[in-house]
Amino acid sequence: MNFLILAQANAPQPPGGSLVGMLPMFILILLIFYFIVYLPQKKEQKRKQELINSLKKGDKVITAGGIHGIVVGIKENTVLVKVDGEVKLEVSKSSVSLLEN
Repeated sequence: MNFLILAQANAPQPPGGSLVGMLPMFILILLIFYFIVYLPQKKEQKRKQELINSLKKGDKVITAGGIHGIVVGIKENTVLVKVDGEVKLEVSKSSVSLLEN
């Protein structure tokens, strides 16, 4: 009989903790996610929007596809980019990724 009581006392307990114990870990994970993923992405999105809003004729740009050219015209959602001689491409403003120096 004593053996049965000892066996039950030493039996492994099922995993699980209180919700209060897991809450700080959950908050820590959310903070890490915010500082590592969300904040840098938000800054990059803001930088790109400022770049798009500041485009003007004569700017040297690089598109997301790697095309280098000079802005010769700007419309509401597109930019006309001169790439070589008289070759001009109309690209989406969102595809402009960099301004060249």
